[in-house]
Amino acid sequence: MDWNSRRLNALIENALLEDKATRDATTLATIDPRLRASAIVIAKQDCVLAGLPCITRTLQVFEQLDPTVIGHFEVVSHPEIFDGVHLKARQVVAVIRASARVILSCERVILNLLQRLSGVATTTRLYVEAVDGTGVKILDTRKTIPGWRTLDKYAVRCGGGENHRNDLSDGILIKNNHISLGGGVKAVLAKAFAAHKSSQPIEIEVRSPAELEEALSAGAQALLVDNMTPEQVKASVQKVREFEQTLKSPRHIPVEASGGMNLENVRKFAETGVDYISVGALTHSVKAIDMSMRITPAIT
Repeated sequence: MDWNSRRLNALIENALLEDKATRDATTLATIDPRLRASAIVIAKQDCVLAGLPCITRTLQVFEQLDPTVIGHFEVVSHPEIFDGVHLKARQVVAVIRASARVILSCERVILNLLQRLSGVATTTRLYVEAVDGTGVKILDTRKTIPGWRTLDKYAVRCGGGENHRNDLSDGILIKNNHISLGGGVKAVLAKAFAAHKSSQPIEIEVRSPAELEEALSAGAQALLVDNMTPEQVKASVQKVREFEQTLKSPRHIPVEASGGMNLENVRKFAETGVDYISVGALTHSVKAIDMSMRITPAIT
C-alpha cells in the first residue's frame, strides 16, 4: 500500500475539505492557536486494526491545506500495534501530539478512516476464520465505496483475505450480462480469447449445469459459479475436476463461488471443493468499528 500516493492524498484532502476542517468555527473561536494537545485513539470494541498510517497522512494533508499551523505533530504507537493485529476493547491504537486546533479539526476524518477500514478488516477476518482448514481463499469484490477502493481492498488484506480484480482493466471476467449481450457462452469466450493479451486466466460466470458444460467445452480457464446452493456448487466442482482428467495436458481449473455468502453458510460452500469464495459483504455493507479520541492539553 502506497500511503504517499496521489489518489490517497486526494481522498484525504477531499474528506478534510468536505468537513471544512480548516474553517472549524468552534475550534477557531475557542482554542488558542499556541495550545499543544495529546490525543489517545482508543478501540472501543474487539477488532482487527486497519488504516493506522491514515493518522499521519491526515495530519500531513491538513498541514498542507493550512499553512498557519503552529508546531509539528507526532504520532506514536506501541510496536505491537500495526495493521492486521487483533485489538481488544479499550486498547490504545495511537497517541497524537500536535496543535490542539489540528487534532480537533482532524478528529472526525481520522476516526472515519480508522473505523471504516478496521470494520472491513474485522469482517474479513471472521470469514477467513470461518473457512479455516479448507484451503479456500476469501476474495473481495468491486462493491466498494466510490473512491475508497484502494483503502477497502487494503483493509481486506489486513483481515487475511485476498483481492479480486482491482478494476475493470485488471483481467477478463465474463459475467451473465456479457453472455447475454455477446451471443452466448461460446461466442463470448471465443471473442475473449481472441482479444486476450495478458497471462491472467479468462474467467466466466456460469449459473447452471448447462452453462458450466458449455464453458468447459469452450476452453474456460477459470469458472465463477454464481448464486447456487452448496449442493449445486459441489456438483459443479466435481464436474470440473472430472473434465480436467479428460484433457490431453491436465490442468487445474480454478473455481470461484459467489452470491448470497454470509458467516452462517460460507463454511458449507468452502467444503464443496472450490478454490475461492468472493464475498461482497466484506466491503458493501460492513459495520464500522467503534473508536474514540480522548484529547487533553499536552504536559509542558
